[in-house]
Amino acid sequence: MLIKSPPSWAISESDVTPESVYLNRRKFMAGTVAATAAMAMPVLGRASEGRTASQPLNYAKAAEYSTEEELTPYKAVTSYNNFYEFGTGKEDPARYAGGMSVDPWSVIVEGECEKTGTYALEDLLSPRQYQERIYRLRCVEAWSMVIPWVGVPLADVIARLKPRSKAKYVYFETLHDPEQMRGQRSLFSVIDWPYREGLRMDEAMNELAFLAIGLYGKTLPNQNGAPIRLVVPWKYGFKSIKSIVRIRFVEERPKTSWEMIAPEEYGFFANVNPEVDHPRWSQKRERRLPSGLLSPNWIKTVKFNGYGEQVAGLYKGMDLARHY
Repeated sequence: MLIKSPPSWAISESDVTPESVYLNRRKFMAGTVAATAAMAMPVLGRASEGRTASQPLNYAKAAEYSTEEELTPYKAVTSYNNFYEFGTGKEDPARYAGGMSVDPWSVIVEGECEKTGTYALEDLLSPRQYQERIYRLRCVEAWSMVIPWVGVPLADVIARLKPRSKAKYVYFETLHDPEQMRGQRSLFSVIDWPYREGLRMDEAMNELAFLAIGLYGKTLPNQNGAPIRLVVPWKYGFKSIKSIVRIRFVEERPKTSWEMIAPEEYGFFANVNPEVDHPRWSQKRERRLPSGLLSPNWIKTVKFNGYGEQVAGLYKGMDLARHY
């Protein structure tokens, strides 16, 4: 998508995915966007024969949250995933997540807010019109994608829940259901289920933080975190928790799953930072999928994943080499 006045974090065309991918994407979107005049809640697909059918969404393009970069192909976005609830292999989520039922779906809201309770997904997100936002996703493993998410700003949902002054952090939890999630049954899992994540309140209220219920104009496939996931584009991908069932407003900083496993490798903040290498690999460059490991399609990683103008002020005065 070409924006006449691109935002500061838009990347040059020399770093993008092949042109044919983008042209195919534009052809696809032309038919979908015609229905954006009215808001509609998603019809969440039921698991059927091991697969969950994605449903079209009505949404409006948020041009100010776009980029000149071309998109990662849908096949790569939906077949190369980290979702340890279904296994540790990149293909495991696509292979095994289809059997998870995501309809109906509810989210428990608790803690330091006025509007606690159990919300049907539609009620939690209402009355917002869905937006398409094209964000980069940078994994801590040094690969990246460019994805057209559909959803609502996290700040809008939080505002409706009316957090109290004691709420300094927002905690999120993924579904814990070993019967549906084979990775949670594994005797070799290093994760203390359920998967947990959190944001500082000012991070959660930042304009870029996003609750996604779809990608490429349709509801999320199960392997991508259906029916609702967090997207925090200036942080490494493991912060963008999937299949959310609990939101809690808390005063003390919550412990997060990867921080509990290896705090020297995966900090609470997890901001994309090429100046701080992972203990076992460099973070200075990233592999833009769908390229292979030996492909020349490696690009330089940009601090805050290129969103510094929007988020750098959140960390003023912090030592980002220490608070990683």
